[in-house]
Amino acid sequence: MARGWRAGDIVLLSGDLGAGKTTFVRGVLAGLGVHEGVRSPTFNLFQIFQTKPPVLHADLYRLQSSTGLGIEDYLDDQLCLIEWPDRLAPEHREGRPVWEIQFDFCERGRRVTVIAPNESQ
Repeated sequence: MARGWRAGDIVLLSGDLGAGKTTFVRGVLAGLGVHEGVRSPTFNLFQIFQTKPPVLHADLYRLQSSTGLGIEDYLDDQLCLIEWPDRLAPEHREGRPVWEIQFDFCERGRRVTVIAPNESQ
C-alpha cells in the first residue's frame, strides 16, 4: 500500500488503544525504507520522515481538534498518516484523497477494514 500512496494522500487510522495503528505505520515506513525505531508521536503530536513520498505521522489522541496545530502546512507535500482522525478538522480533509483504515479487535485477533477514497466519497 505504501508504494501506491502519494504526497497529498491522507490515511486516517482509527481504532481503540492497542489495536495496531502505530504498528501499521511502522510497516508503511519500513516499506518506504525507514529502519529506525518508529514510535507513536503521542506527546510530540507529529513526526516527519524524509522518505519518497515524505511522510507525516500524526497522533491526535491528546487533542480535541487539529485546528491551530499547523498540520495544514504538510497536507499537500506529505503522505499523511493520522491516528485518532476524529480530531482532524474537517477542512483538512477537503479536496484531498482520504483513505480510511479501521482497526478492530475480534475473536481471532484483529480485523482491518480499508476504505479507498472513491469508496468513501
